[in-house]
Amino acid sequence: MGQHPKGDFDLSRAVWQRAEGDTSEGAVEVAFVDDLIGMRNSAEPDGPVLVFTQAEWDAFVAGAQDGEFDLD
Repeated sequence: MGQHPKGDFDLSRAVWQRAEGDTSEGAVEVAFVDDLIGMRNSAEPDGPVLVFTQAEWDAFVAGAQDGEFDLD
């Protein structure tokens, strides 16, 4: 993968993880490589990867925990 504006997210070193027990085809997967976090759709493993810095990831997780993305 080419140089990303946030740095080089090395897909060859990514160890993709998903929520424990999630066996669905379209699960969200994350990988931590150096100082970057990648997120992808498991149904498209060769598809796009969203890349977050640690600060962006922390803000995303905090927002999810606070219900910021709830559809209710």
